[in-house]
Amino acid sequence: MDALRQLVREERDPVISDRRYLHRIPETGFNEVKTSAYVAERLKGLGLEVQTGVATHGVVGLLRTGRPGPTLMIRADMDALPIAEETGLAFASTHPGCMHACGHDAHMAMALGAAAVLNRLRERIKGNVKFVFQPAEEGPGGAEPMIQAGVLENPKVDYALACHLWSERPEGVIGVRSGAFLAAMDRFDIRILGKGGHAAQPHLCVDALEVGTQVVAALQRIVSRQINPIEPAVVTVGSFHAGTAFNIIPAEAVLSGTTRTFNEETWSAWASRLEKVVAGVCGAMGAGYEFQFSRGYPPTVNDAAVADVVRRCAISVVGEDRVVEPELTMGGEDMSFFLKRVPGCFYCIGVGREGAAPLHNPRFDFAEELMLLGVETHGRVALDLLG
Repeated sequence: MDALRQLVREERDPVISDRRYLHRIPETGFNEVKTSAYVAERLKGLGLEVQTGVATHGVVGLLRTGRPGPTLMIRADMDALPIAEETGLAFASTHPGCMHACGHDAHMAMALGAAAVLNRLRERIKGNVKFVFQPAEEGPGGAEPMIQAGVLENPKVDYALACHLWSERPEGVIGVRSGAFLAAMDRFDIRILGKGGHAAQPHLCVDALEVGTQVVAALQRIVSRQINPIEPAVVTVGSFHAGTAFNIIPAEAVLSGTTRTFNEETWSAWASRLEKVVAGVCGAMGAGYEFQFSRGYPPTVNDAAVADVVRRCAISVVGEDRVVEPELTMGGEDMSFFLKRVPGCFYCIGVGREGAAPLHNPRFDFAEELMLLGVETHGRVALDLLG
């Protein structure tokens, strides 16, 4: 492990250089043309077996040792956000209106750094390490298409690992949690069909706006009255549009929102529960409706045994007092699709400091030295599972 740490230190400059180059060329989901090309060239330069064009722009680099053993997948997301950067960095985005504001540039740099380090330690590894660079984590989701393209096969993946920068925790803290970590996230869209007319003659109309307000109120009662109160769940209506003038009763209202839960049974029942409420309210008030429910990402659930390995390795990297169990979060993660099929762990690296901008903010930035913690943790986990 001393040799591993020394190699990680030697990779400091390449890791930072990778991050800065990737930060300059942010690309949104399924548009990662320049990003994937750069990643592929770096992996080829390390002598890994490289596959490109997986699920559009996904890249896979395989470190094959030739010795029998399991295969560990280390995953990094590649896509950026449609945000205009305001950091003022010398290596700021050169793509107007697009920015790596969620740390995906760092995730890629850490995975490339781990590939370089583990390639130099291949004699200590039994089995394989598969480095998976995934498109479209921010949406609509690239993990499932990569799985369908066979990324978990040839060789079969036995463990999965990924990390994420964590602006809500102090710099240098590593968060590892067993079991459920991030929530399932879905979207619903509702169109309420009423009968418009003059504001002075409501008795001749079916007020879609009024029906919509009742739908919103009734949807909130799903969580407060139908879900076990000790189970976290969220129904949020985030968009409500109706009406064109102060004296016209609208014939139509359009609502959009999201659901969140950690419970698989609750997740599978959301669509029927929501539509039952919409149908009931609209039926009682004489309105029609159109309902659409779009499944997003499932809950992100870490395997307890793999999480224990990551926790132990993280303690070796930053010390026991700097490894914490993060709180549950209602955010969602595309890594969840991999973890539904393969035991693994999604962990976090704290980058928060006083006055710093959070994730998904046009001023988001972090101390680049912190990426070495991710490189070393990735490496230690690999040597633990495959050593």
